[in-house]
Amino acid sequence: MTLPGEQHLHKIQFYATTAYACGYLANQPAQSLIATPHHLIDAQAYSGLIQMGFRRSGKFAYRPHCESCHACIPVRLPVNEFQPKRSQRRAWKQHLDLEVSLMELRFTEEHFALYSAYQVARHDGSGDPETAEQYRNFLVQSNVESLMVEFRQQGQLKMVSVVDVVADGISAVYTFYDAADTQASYGTFNVLWLLQWCRQLQLPYLYLGYWIKESRKMAYKKNFLPQQGLINGEWQAIHIEPALPAAEVAATES
Repeated sequence: MTLPGEQHLHKIQFYATTAYACGYLANQPAQSLIATPHHLIDAQAYSGLIQMGFRRSGKFAYRPHCESCHACIPVRLPVNEFQPKRSQRRAWKQHLDLEVSLMELRFTEEHFALYSAYQVARHDGSGDPETAEQYRNFLVQSNVESLMVEFRQQGQLKMVSVVDVVADGISAVYTFYDAADTQASYGTFNVLWLLQWCRQLQLPYLYLGYWIKESRKMAYKKNFLPQQGLINGEWQAIHIEPALPAAEVAATES
């Protein structure tokens, strides 16, 4: 596959991890392909890697590399082809009062408190809580062009979306929000806001990470159509059945 800026990738090497438990499919082993050394993966190199199906976690770029499973499909939304559904238009109008601001990656206690509460709600309180150091390594470190998008209502923090800006689009890394507000549609609004931001920046794609048909965590991605998937090394239109109208975005993550 020919990539823009491919000359920036020639010094990068790729290593497969050892097998570990898959975080999306129960009782499945998983492996990842890691691009190294991470200090050479700058904005230009990452723009090439993301077109090859890579994602970012902290300073590390990776993609699934499982021998016996190919369930993870990198997906992106063609910005100019997207048409919101009625439920998505309602979510957009519902949260137009949110105040949005862009900021550089940085750690704040306010962000970490919202993230921690979101993780507890998302995992039903099970598992050990993540530490501030784990949060920093995951979302506050980056070698590429990354930003935090804050969403506030009357000054109160409601949602934070961590994104990467690449040559041909925006990549949604992770989003966390006030999960206690069960009447809100924050996740849906976030995706719609990012699509609008792509239009303003004249960027053609919004990258949503991986879609896994059997994973409930990934079900929200079926609500945003049309989509392109990276299949056999080529980005192409894919057809997936939309989720139920009541389904809400659980998270914007890889």
